[in-house]
Formats: sequence, C-alpha cells, structure tokens
Amino acid sequence: MPESSDNRGFQLDEAALSSLEVAIPELAQDALRQAYLQALTTSGSVMEAIDGQLVRTHADGTRTILKDLPQHPTPARIGARLVRKRTV
Repeated sequence: MPESSDNRGFQLDEAALSSLEVAIPELAQDALRQAYLQALTTSGSVMEAIDGQLVRTHADGTRTILKDLPQHPTPARIGARLVRKRTV
C-alpha cells in the first residue's frame, strides 16, 4: 500500500529539528520584509516607529514624522487590558 501524502508518523531527530529551527529568524525576516513591501504597494504608505518617532513611510520613499513617541513604554501586567481614552 503506498504511503499517504500526509506526515502522520513522521519523526524528526534532534539534529534535523535543530537545523530547521536555525532557519526561523531568516524566514521571519523575509516574511516581515514581504509584508512591508506588500503594504506599501497596496496602500501606498506604512506607519512605523523609527528612532523614537511615529513615521509614515510613503511608497516613493518619503517619510512624514507624525509624532514623537514616549521615551518609556506603557507598563502592563500579563493579562491586563488597557483602554485608550478617545481624543477628539
């Protein structure tokens, strides 16, 4: 009976698993770059934090500084829910 195409029963040894885990950071970096470029292509701009400032980067490469970000991040406990006050 031919083997099915699924991987049930397939086991990786420790060396094979370690070699696959080494590739995760590079795969994550590539995925982030692809998502960034796709966002620029579809919406024309991306908001990002650069050097303590909130910046809108446009598809043509220009950047608009939107605001300075706080020097210290807002502390939060695990499981806590923070609610932002609406400003008009």
